[in-house]
Amino acid sequence: MLDTGLLIIRVIIGLLMVGHGAQKLFGMFGGYGIKGTAGWLESIGMKPGVLMAMGAGAAELIGGALFAAGFVTWLGAVLLIGTMLVAIVKVHGANGLWSTSNGYEYNLVLIAVLLGVALTGAGDYSIDALIQ
Repeated sequence: MLDTGLLIIRVIIGLLMVGHGAQKLFGMFGGYGIKGTAGWLESIGMKPGVLMAMGAGAAELIGGALFAAGFVTWLGAVLLIGTMLVAIVKVHGANGLWSTSNGYEYNLVLIAVLLGVALTGAGDYSIDALIQ
């Protein structure tokens, strides 16, 4: 049961983060693509916007794929935790904890899940388990 639970957590969180990366990089799923994301990032002081958008999008896309597959799971978690920490510092932190005020509650929940899985291990239904 534990391995099934870890699989569900990894796949859902990982694929959602892949989607966020695809929004930033390719404009998929209602995203703004590199140019739109770069403009927004520059508007909040993150320059150069194109480089920041590419970095955030790549971290989400690659980190999410690694996490979902359970392949070098710790690295996928680190990439995603990094993006969540930047989101807290640059966007949500000043708004307080609760997401109803655009706070960092959701980012903190994701960090907890990512860190928990990274510390626990990806489980038997993962590439990590197959290559050990």
